[in-house]
Formats: sequence, C-alpha cells, structure tokens
Amino acid sequence: MMDKKMKALVSYAPYDNRLEEVDIPSIGPDELLVKVEGCGICAGDVKSYHGGIRIWGTHIENRYIEPPVIGGHEFCGEVVKAGEEMAAFTAGDRVVAEQIVPCGECGFCRQGKYWMCAQSAVYGFKQHIQGGFAEYIKLHKNSIIHKVPPTFTTEEAVLIEPIACGMHAVEQAGIRHEDVVVIAGLGAIGTSMVNLAGLYMPKMVIGIDVKKHRLEMGKKYGADYVLDPAGCNVPEEIKRLTGGYGCDVYIEASGSPASVGQGLDSLKNHGRYVQMGVFADEVKADWNMIGDGKELSIRGSHLSALTFESVIGGIQKGLVRTEGLISHSFPLEKWQEAFEASIKEPQAMKIMLRP
Repeated sequence: MMDKKMKALVSYAPYDNRLEEVDIPSIGPDELLVKVEGCGICAGDVKSYHGGIRIWGTHIENRYIEPPVIGGHEFCGEVVKAGEEMAAFTAGDRVVAEQIVPCGECGFCRQGKYWMCAQSAVYGFKQHIQGGFAEYIKLHKNSIIHKVPPTFTTEEAVLIEPIACGMHAVEQAGIRHEDVVVIAGLGAIGTSMVNLAGLYMPKMVIGIDVKKHRLEMGKKYGADYVLDPAGCNVPEEIKRLTGGYGCDVYIEASGSPASVGQGLDSLKNHGRYVQMGVFADEVKADWNMIGDGKELSIRGSHLSALTFESVIGGIQKGLVRTEGLISHSFPLEKWQEAFEASIKEPQAMKIMLRP
C-alpha cells in the first residue's frame, strides 16, 4: 500500500528535536490511519522545545511529556485506512481530532467533561498518542474525531483546533452586550477571539499586543481599539476608555507573566478574568486585588470543550474568520526555521508544517 517508513519530528529533550524516519503506525480495529495534510505549531510546542517547566517539569516524576515522542496536535488529514469497527469513516474522508484523548473512565469523563480528563493525554506529548508533525498519524480509539468539509482548505482545517480553544475561552468569559472586553495577546488564537467576542455584540472590544502586525490584525478582526503595552500604560488607557471604571472582561491569551498583573489592574469591580494563555514559568501577582479589592471572578480555560462542531459550522457560514491567521507554511524538513520564525518573524501568526 505504501512505504513502511515515514518522516517525523521527534522530541527527545529540550532543544533536541530530530527529523527521523520512523515506522508508519499500524492501527487496530477501532482506529484510523490518517495522512497528515498540515499541522500547526502551537505556542505550547515552542515552549516545550525551549524547556518550559509546564511540559518538562522540574524532574522526571512531574514531567508531562513522555519523550521520545512525535509532537503536534493541531493537525488535519485524509483517512487512508479505517479499522473494521470504524464504519463511520472511509478512505478519503478528511478529518481532524480534538487534541485530548480522554480515558472515558474517570469521573470527569463520566460527567461528560472529557476535556478535563484526569489522564490529560494530549496528542504529541504521550507515547500512546503520537502527534501530527509527521507524514501519517494514528487516531487512537478514544479520539474525538470530526469530519472536515471538502470545501475547507488545509489552512482552514488546521485552524479548527486553535480557534476551538479560543471559543471555549470566550465562552468562559460570559460576555454580555454591555461589556467592555479585552483580549490580551493577538496571536492566531487571540485574534480569532476578537472575532468571536465580537459575535456577542459587546459595547467594546480591545486588543493588546506588542507586535505591530498583530495589532493591525486585531483591528481587521474587529477590535475597536488596540493597545501596545510598550507604548502606553494599558490599565490607565483602558480606564480612560471606560469613564474611569475599567473593563468587564480580561482574557489573558499571551502567556506573558506581566499580562496577569496588567489584567487585574485593568478590570473594574466585579470584573471577570479568564486565563487561557500558557506560561513557561510560575507567575506572581497581587492576589489581594481579587478578594479584598475588586471582588473579581477568576476562571480558567482548558482546551476546546465541545466547540469543534461550532467552529466548523462557523467557518462554513463565514461567521468565524480565518484569513491571515496562518501566516507561514514550511515543509517538515525546515521545522527549525519554522520554530524560529514563530518567535522572531514580525509578521508571524500561526505557522504550519507540511509533511
């Protein structure tokens, strides 16, 4: 049917990714073999490469990643082989899978909250669910798989997962029509969240970033104002725009430690803070502001939580925008250039690897 080997980007340790030839995975009766069309590079992938403590821990006992492992969880592809128990899928179907493979047995899974699965197994970090930085990927039997409309470009399909994560964060904020909403961090997900927050028709949407291109993208995606922390005092500017009160919602999507204090300062009394961005290290902030100050509501946002179908439908209807969110595309062989571009390239948004 095909060669028995494939190219794959394997993570061994911080700063030690290797492009190798590995065996094409074999599948069981309740699994799929998918030929990867493209796989986005997540900020978590970059932080993993740079040894982020969230991934590598402080010692082997609290390490999340199980190296050596093929990275990548923002993938799409075409089914080339379906196990005999996977009657809903046939060769030629285009699919994406949610990033987490739930165990199906823990208390969270039994409650339907599979994205909070106690096993927390995300593609590209665990031995039994190798990721999409490869020519082929095996979709594990517990995968949550969605078909991709044939009209979708590879770029649109690759963006389903990151936009779904953004949609969940926006849901966590409980946006109302009278709210002033701040999105801090205008990467591909943050910029998409400007679009998604705007669908609630709030009073105002403000985007924050330090990169000029991303500020411009925020405007294109519907931000009423964009702010650069390097050029202004963000909390003071937000208060100026809101009659001295501050914002109702602050969604942290940058993963920058300084953004946390900035958000707490920017929120009005009874404001809502949502943490979506992933930090490389621990963060310090004035926690007194939450209780004995503004009586804030603090919520986390983890993965995509039941939003994939809404994102797919939103893209089909033109409500969920994707243009320009993937700024660069590299062949898998140029993975190092791609990872560097995600940090150093001024125009970088989402970067995609193509096997």
